[in-house]
Amino acid sequence: MTTSEYTLTERLNRIPVLTKRHKIWGAIIAGLLVFEMADLNAFAYVAPTLRAQWGLSVDVVALISASAFLGMSLGAVVGGILADRFGRKRLLVWGTVFYSVLSILSATSTGPMQLAAYRFFIGAGLYAVTVAALAYVAEMFPRNHRGKVQSLLLAVALLGIPLMSWLSRWVVPMGDNGWRWVFVAGGSGLIVALVASRLLPESVRWIEQHPGVAVDARSADIVDAIERQSVRITGAELPAPVTAQAVPAGTARDLVRSGYLKRAVVMSLTLAFATSAFYGYNSWMPILLTEHGFSTGSSLTYTSILAVAACPGALLAFLFIERVERRTAIMVIYLLTAVLLVVFGTTDSNVVFAVSGVAISLLLYCNTAVIYTYIPEIFPTQLRALGTGIPSSVGRLATVVCMFAIGAILGQLGFTSVFVFLAAASGLAAVTIGVFGERTKGRTLEDISAINGVSTRTVRRRLAGRRADPACPERDMNSNAAPRPVLRK
Repeated sequence: MTTSEYTLTERLNRIPVLTKRHKIWGAIIAGLLVFEMADLNAFAYVAPTLRAQWGLSVDVVALISASAFLGMSLGAVVGGILADRFGRKRLLVWGTVFYSVLSILSATSTGPMQLAAYRFFIGAGLYAVTVAALAYVAEMFPRNHRGKVQSLLLAVALLGIPLMSWLSRWVVPMGDNGWRWVFVAGGSGLIVALVASRLLPESVRWIEQHPGVAVDARSADIVDAIERQSVRITGAELPAPVTAQAVPAGTARDLVRSGYLKRAVVMSLTLAFATSAFYGYNSWMPILLTEHGFSTGSSLTYTSILAVAACPGALLAFLFIERVERRTAIMVIYLLTAVLLVVFGTTDSNVVFAVSGVAISLLLYCNTAVIYTYIPEIFPTQLRALGTGIPSSVGRLATVVCMFAIGAILGQLGFTSVFVFLAAASGLAAVTIGVFGERTKGRTLEDISAINGVSTRTVRRRLAGRRADPACPERDMNSNAAPRPVLRK
């Protein structure tokens, strides 16, 4: 077979290196995610000031925090459906425009209920963008590099947290309205959205699943360019494409059938526990420290130091993410995090307090990079965004409950009990993914998407046997699958 007789997806699967085009796309996505991360954490840095200005109780702070996570839960599902239906690029661009405009409007808030409403819709837009970005990276970057790419993108994106933290440290004390500029800054993603609309192509895998929705010729040109750049970088011809197993077009109902049900349930439970630990620690830290005796200024300074650990934490994943099975890495990191959370909440030593706090931040963000790589790998193209969105939605719903639970635990049982609670959540996430998670290391997306124990390699072997048998006509082993499209130059 000539190269033109293979699908674009099969040709993408053989790309061994990151090309110039990959780097441009990665830079654009990282730019989008920088402002997403900044906006996501904006309220945490102004919460102590608003609590004093508006006379907010801990429960009202929890309500405003929870509203954003409730919005993320909605955005994860709706965004997943829209990204699977209309494309990854459209959700990346218009989702960013949506939450950026609302962030700017948040600066006009005059009370907690108005701000909570804005934070709800901002959360929806934020996580619609996240789901689309995760699907895009999984589909458009080489399989032996997508973990490293995801960790690097997250590391760059996480720069938005210390940037927002230090911006808050600067503008909030400037006056009664200083906090409003924090939300205005969160709307700067509009600039990157404009760049993305012009330079970011649609996912080739998504286009092959939706013929007629986009121009196939442009997708073929993109793959041709990537192949030429790969040859120049490696100095050798690319290996021949390998025929991938045909995966039937999916619907939402496919998530509750066969192997996809288990994957959705396992990841939903994992993220329910994991995001509770992650956001319980990060979103509540300024309030927890002030309740523990820190001044507002000292609390913001300490959380700014913790925020600096975010970027190195994601880069930490870069060192091992392509060498270690992802589910194993996630399990081990969450177990270590659980131990450190207990240490952080019980120690009387300032040194141990500071070191364990920074270590927790490093591990939480390191694991975020691994999970961001892992989830979109385990669902097929037609269900990738929705399959990523549903567990994420469950995780955010659990975080809503967690916001109120932490408020109640802090009020009734105190500082230490909050961290025992967070440690238990982290430990349960570790056990769930470690025991029931799917293996993904080094496999193509189509191979991982295979269910019922039938792998791509098995199908190819069976097809080869049938071709060798003249009494048996050549046909697709998956009789329910639509014929594989052939794109010719």
